[in-house]
Amino acid sequence: MAQLTQEMKEMVLAQQCFCATVSLEGVPNNAPKRSTRVFDDGTLIFSEGTGGTTYKNILDGSKVAVAVVNREILDGYRFLGTPEVFTSGDIYEKSAELSVKAGMPKPKAVILIHIDEIHSLKPGPMAGKKIG
Repeated sequence: MAQLTQEMKEMVLAQQCFCATVSLEGVPNNAPKRSTRVFDDGTLIFSEGTGGTTYKNILDGSKVAVAVVNREILDGYRFLGTPEVFTSGDIYEKSAELSVKAGMPKPKAVILIHIDEIHSLKPGPMAGKKIG
């Protein structure tokens, strides 16, 4: 499992994250997930509010890529991972509580993304290269 640095954690918390999945037919999907945050040093988490394409693809077995960039400093990361779905239990309830406090509806599910690889999205010679 790849490990998040403090810089990565701060970027996830401060910038919009986009979550990419793929359907069983191979059709890509990319969606903003504003609830994305750090769960622990090797895991991201987001609340699935709509139960739409991203959620369907995850339920069908898709891996997940989460991209985050900071355009002001020209840096970013792509986190590739294995999703784990929660629709009840402690993790779900704690995340659902955060959603409700933020004025959002209770989510259909909460998704943990166990990070398998980290890639740089910084322009230049490291662009797209595996760094973790």
